[in-house]
Amino acid sequence: MDCPTEAKLIEKAMEKVAGVARLEFHFIERTLIVHHDLAETAPVVEAIGRIGMQAVPIDDDGSSTAASPPPSFWRAHGGLVAASAAAFAAEALSLSARGDLDPLVLPLSLLAMVLVRGILYKGWIALKHFTLNIHFLMTLAVIGALIIGESSEGAMVLVLFALAEKLEAGALSRAGEAVRALMSLAPDTARVADAEGNWRDVPAARVALGERLLIRPGERVPLDAVIESGESRFNESAITGESLPVEKGPGATVWAGSINGDRVIEARVQALADDTLLARIIHRVRDAQATRAPIQRFVDRFAAVYTPVVVLLALAAAIALPLLGLRTWHQALYTSLVMLVIACPCAMVIATPVTLVSALASLARNGILVKGGEPLEMAARIRTIAFDKTGTLTQGQPRVIAVTATGSETADSVLARAAALDAHSTHPLARAVVAAAAEAKLVLPEVSGIEEQAGFGVHGRLEGKGLSLGSQRLVAGSDLAPGLADAAARAADEGRGMLFLLEEGRPLGMITLADAPRPEAAAVLGELERLGIGGIMLSGDQPRVAATVANEIGLARAEGGLLPDDKLARIGRLSREEGPVAMVGDGVNDAPALARADLGIAMGAAGSDAALETAGVVLMDDRLDKLPWLLKMARRTKRVLSANLVIAILIKVVFFGLALTGYATLWMAVFADVGASLIVIGNGLRLGRAKMVSGQAPAQP
Repeated sequence: MDCPTEAKLIEKAMEKVAGVARLEFHFIERTLIVHHDLAETAPVVEAIGRIGMQAVPIDDDGSSTAASPPPSFWRAHGGLVAASAAAFAAEALSLSARGDLDPLVLPLSLLAMVLVRGILYKGWIALKHFTLNIHFLMTLAVIGALIIGESSEGAMVLVLFALAEKLEAGALSRAGEAVRALMSLAPDTARVADAEGNWRDVPAARVALGERLLIRPGERVPLDAVIESGESRFNESAITGESLPVEKGPGATVWAGSINGDRVIEARVQALADDTLLARIIHRVRDAQATRAPIQRFVDRFAAVYTPVVVLLALAAAIALPLLGLRTWHQALYTSLVMLVIACPCAMVIATPVTLVSALASLARNGILVKGGEPLEMAARIRTIAFDKTGTLTQGQPRVIAVTATGSETADSVLARAAALDAHSTHPLARAVVAAAAEAKLVLPEVSGIEEQAGFGVHGRLEGKGLSLGSQRLVAGSDLAPGLADAAARAADEGRGMLFLLEEGRPLGMITLADAPRPEAAAVLGELERLGIGGIMLSGDQPRVAATVANEIGLARAEGGLLPDDKLARIGRLSREEGPVAMVGDGVNDAPALARADLGIAMGAAGSDAALETAGVVLMDDRLDKLPWLLKMARRTKRVLSANLVIAILIKVVFFGLALTGYATLWMAVFADVGASLIVIGNGLRLGRAKMVSGQAPAQP
């Protein structure tokens, strides 16, 4: 497939094949996916063969069933080299003193045309199927050149176009490298234990669920798996975008494509090769080529009108210009042939998919999965972002933020005794207390007779005295020391969690806990404000808790106590009043709100199927600073798309004017068409090199 306009020709051919349900065109990878219920692929291959193309079936793993070694340079390009020599010689002789009267001009021109006759054959196929594509237009231009005695220019048109096809193929191959780079992250083989417990290498595609894997230091993980033995650090940058290695041990999930650090581990397979997280990311990126973003649908509609209109104008020019006395018949026919070459919309049509796929692949490499061109376009238009609180703007788990002691007690002594009581508890608040003591490197005393009392807390004995740790119920009716009473009142007013430590019923101190804001939250909100994007918190937590967190991170608007239906209504109102709204949440509890927003963004969702299905954008880890980078990339992609379309259309308009005024030649028109395609492809490829650096703007290549 040399140009997206050839899709119409393929669709017409497939209409005649019974059992074909749907076609997906992946132009950048030059792949056609045929959804059918046929027993074999032969009818599809034959139908495509009848329109002058060769269909090579591929296996599920992407390998060709008819793979062959790449041809030598002369076998692949020898015909074009010889045709170029013949065409340039014919053109040189044509420009000489004798001009087209030289007897060698026509034979050399015909020789060049024969050597690149594939284009003429494709043009004939297009004519038979009543399809206006680039090959039909080029063939018509060449035939016209022969008729009016411009054989050397006709030969130059064919040779230059054949060269252009090879250059475009190379450029598109570079665009496809972004997707192929993702596909190459997971190794083709896996080291699996057989029935006798021996390790053997087998194709990853044949590994079943539940099989045991051995992953050595420095190796890439072949399949998603759960660690059974061993601990190691894993580089997950290719999957989640996290630049620092992640320490993992038994029970933790390792992702296909991540790199094992310095220790051997054994793991149990939990996803087949075509269902790993990496495979789903690749699937989403590749799907972007087959689906049409709004701007792409506009371009396709424009191209469908543009080509017939220009062809009709070329015909009108051939007839009207001589009748009006503005050109001779020869000049008018030549002008119309130049206009036919200009009529191909390839540059306009290819500009959008190349740009979108480059941007989507770059985002995926940085741990941001955007599910197609439409959500990426929407991200560039967002004016307001609604945030869930827990796990999005906050860390999603309680932390000790203050310890208040009374009398002769110290904060460390209160925290150490509380941690000793909670040492074996699995309650989230208890784990937070123990973690705080460990972070402070406190030595915990030996507490005996520990018992938990539901609704009140935990009790034990230390040095013969009763020790208790629990909620406000423990101190109900007690007179608290002024400092402790003030701290409790302040914590209650801010919606904080409180644990009181008592010895023989006497309060010794209080531990204040809260779901702490993410360290980067304030900076991210500031960056969004500089981008002209407003923020609002929509939380199901108590209004005072939401207000406290919002105040800490500098968020002016916060609403608490919202039920799921309340969030849906609020998002709808924001969208009507302020423009496109994005909702940022965890992808599970916030699924309805994510679906209702103009753009749903799920955070920390590497293992969440719900997020992959519900949200338009998935941040594979929980780094909030990826959000501004996503929006900047979306806006940059929009600018590149607009620039590409302006370039493609402007070049066409300029050469259209040159053709009408008689200053454009056929080979100049070919250069213009090819040049426009190469420019927009190269411009789109720049997005594929963008890299996120500590939440900064997309790096300029």
